This record gives sequence, structure tokens and C-alpha cells, in this order.
Amino acid sequence: MEVAQQMGSPGVSKWDIRHKIWDYMEANNLADFPRPVHHRIPNFKARKALLVPTPRLRTGLFNRIIPPPGATKEMLRKCATSQGVRDYSVPVGLDAKVHVDLVVVGSVAVSEKGCRIGKGEGFADLEYAMMVSMGAVREDTVVVTAVHDCQVVDIPEDLLGDHDLTVDYILTPTRIIKTGCRHPKPQGILWHKISHEMLGKIPVLKNLRHREKQEGKDVALKDEQRDVPAAGKPVRVAKKSRPESSSFQDQASLSQASPEGGASPDSSPLPDTPVSVYVGSIPQGTRVGELKVALRQCQATPARLIWQGAQHRAFLNYDDKATADAAVVALQGLSLHGSPLRVELARNQLSKTGSRPR
Repeated sequence: MEVAQQMGSPGVSKWDIRHKIWDYMEANNLADFPRPVHHRIPNFKARKALLVPTPRLRTGLFNRIIPPPGATKEMLRKCATSQGVRDYSVPVGLDAKVHVDLVVVGSVAVSEKGCRIGKGEGFADLEYAMMVSMGAVREDTVVVTAVHDCQVVDIPEDLLGDHDLTVDYILTPTRIIKTGCRHPKPQGILWHKISHEMLGKIPVLKNLRHREKQEGKDVALKDEQRDVPAAGKPVRVAKKSRPESSSFQDQASLSQASPEGGASPDSSPLPDTPVSVYVGSIPQGTRVGELKVALRQCQATPARLIWQGAQHRAFLNYDDKATADAAVVALQGLSLHGSPLRVELARNQLSKTGSRPR
């Protein structure tokens, strides 16, 4: 199929794949209501009773649709819409002992190996992670997607991040595909990828975060510092690396905090001392070469690059603070694989690290 052959080419992005699928389905009148299909998950009739997520997770996670007695065909059709969820459903609370045997997820594109691309807002991935958090799904819960044949395309596996949901089965009008996907599904909510803005828009996420905090889990958000020490107390080296850190403190063997919570005055770099810039939130699967290309394009090539891809971060060494400050400004808004990076001056200067320069 022509559209499938175009997807596996090097350098293709998720948005390239989305737009090719949407354009093809519109041009060939393949999707069900609502139309146009752009920026949507294409719809198909399922004819099954489903436990559905609340639209955009505004008021909760799950809803159980209960059609009124003697519902007409037109009313049943309405039950499958967001308005139907509001009018004909009852919420399912986080404490409900729900066990989901089968997850049906929408897709814009999917590969025979189980890689899935949604419409780009991340709700399906987050909904699955929330189900893991509340114990509704297990590692062996089957994930299925129903798509048109034209939506089954080659998708480079390096486009997938640790938050991306993969599928076990693909249902099309002509095939049932068992993917045998080995890419791990989300093991819970990745709080370091959740912003305060998102938390404010999704109340149920606040409740889940409170529960996990009570359980002693790390629930630090994307836009807040982790483990800021009390004034005058040394920062100890972290024994276990986190997926990302908003500061450089776990790279230093010892540092002092000022009364204002920043670095102590005597820890400021000397004029000729190299200054480090922290780059976090690097998507899983990103290669160091991709970051180097992006740095060159932004005219922010460092004198030395410390790559820590397993921790989703890197450190850029510049010759002086002025150059480092300019690099931070130049790199604001930088994204890799569609994910924005976190760029800021490192709190401390690099002394020793197990990572090798690249």
C-alpha cells in the first residue's frame, strides 16, 4: 500500500505520519462521524458495551454508560458521543474495584509491531498510566486498537518514548494482527512529565498524585525542583538515578545551599571556569547525535557534552558563564521527537561523573 510504504523512511516524525493518514482517509472518505478527521482519532462502529474515559479527563477517569430503558437507535448513537457520556453515564471512582480485561484504544496510525501514534495530545497514554496507578490494569491486560487498513504503516521504533502506549492486537476490516510487541507499556504515571498546568486541568490526576505521595513515591512534577536541601545542609549523591532531574545537584559529590535555597556564594564559577548547562526530559530512544545536530542548528555547540541518555538528560560544558547563558536562551523551546526539552544552568559544576564525554 502506497501510504504504508511512505512511513518507514528515515527522518519521519510522528506528525508526518499523522497528517499522511488523515489526508488519505479524508481523500478516500474512509472514516465515520465526526468529520473532518484531522486532529481526531478516526471513528469506527464497535457495537460493544464499553467503560469509557471521561472526555479529556475533566471530571474523572471512568464512566459507565447506562442507556435509558427502551432506548432508540438514535439515542444509542448519542450515548457513544461526549454528550452521551454526560447525559447517560455514572462515574466510576478511583477506589472502585475495577478490573479491566481489555483496553480498546484509538489510533491515528499503528505498525504491525505494535507501535501506536495517537492524535498528539497524550490522553490515551495518560489514561492507561492512570489505570495502572489505580490497579485497574495489569501487565498482562490486552490492548487492542481498531483501525482502517490504510492506518497500518511502518513506524520507526525510535519514535516511541517511555510514556507511549503500545498495542497487542490490531483489528482492521480485513485482518486481525497479533503484534507480539515487546516495547514495555507505561508502568504508571510519569510525574516528571506532568506539569502544574496539566494537573490543574485534570482533577483526578491531583487525587492520584496525593495517593502516590502518601505511599512514599516520587511525585515531583516537570516544572518543580526535586529534593531541594534545607539551608546549610549538604546535598548527598543520589544512589539511584531518576529518569530526569530539574537540577544538577545529584551530579555533585558535595555542595552547600544558601539561605535563599540556591548555590552558596563560594560555589559560583570563576570567570575562566567552564559552566554547565542541564538538558532534561530527553525522550527515550534519542541518540546523542540527534542532540548534537539540534545544538548545532541552534548555534549552541558546547565545548564538551556529557551524555546520560539512560537518565534522559545531558550536560553541556561552555567556556564561560556568558556563553552558557546565551546557550540557555538559544535552546529555549527546543524539542526532540516532539517532546520539549528542559534547559537551564546547572546548579553546580561538574566534578566527577561516570559518564563519558561525547
